[in-house]
Amino acid sequence: MKRSVIRIIGFLVLMGMLLALPSQAEIIRKGAEESKKIALSFDDGPSERNTEAILALLEKYQIKATFFVIGENAERDPDRIRKISDAGHEIGNHTYHHQYITKLNEAQLREEILKTESLLTEICGKRPVLFRPPGGAYSDKALQRIEEMGYTSVLWSVDTHDWTKPKIATIVTVVEKNVLGGDIILFHDLEQKNSPTPAALDIIIPFFQEKGYEFVTVSELLQEQGG
Repeated sequence: MKRSVIRIIGFLVLMGMLLALPSQAEIIRKGAEESKKIALSFDDGPSERNTEAILALLEKYQIKATFFVIGENAERDPDRIRKISDAGHEIGNHTYHHQYITKLNEAQLREEILKTESLLTEICGKRPVLFRPPGGAYSDKALQRIEEMGYTSVLWSVDTHDWTKPKIATIVTVVEKNVLGGDIILFHDLEQKNSPTPAALDIIIPFFQEKGYEFVTVSELLQEQGG
């Protein structure tokens, strides 16, 4: 009888501990696989050189994309942020100093996000709702704090590694062979000479449009699956 009581008590204590554990925060990598929609995303801008070239291409093909911007870059270049927003593209929070959130304490994390949030809200007139951790580095604890701050954390499903400046054909091959409906593609619009990204996009975008795919913002892609 005593053993039964001890087992029951032990079971209840264990269940209580499990219930007390925080639930894992979600991080998005792609949308619905059955979708015919794709999201282009650009990290680390804005920059005079590459952001402008990318915006021109997006306008050329009449499509929308998502830009995860660094706060200090946005502060130096508010007019370009406003141009991105006015063109109907989505702007996400990428911290103020491009800090790896796994190396920040809670106060530092909040400062990195809220400083960028305040800046983007002032420039664009609307608060960002998407967050992308620099370098794709995250911890469950950090994601939970970010979720509590009202953000959806987003990674990607296809990485072009364009910041390493591979050949244009290499980027095109990676994307055309790997991208399917619902994918989120990672590019960069950082300040970089001779970036292969604009030229690669000028090949990739019409390739998928001819196959019946639609390019949308990340938020629009997530709405497809009720996200």
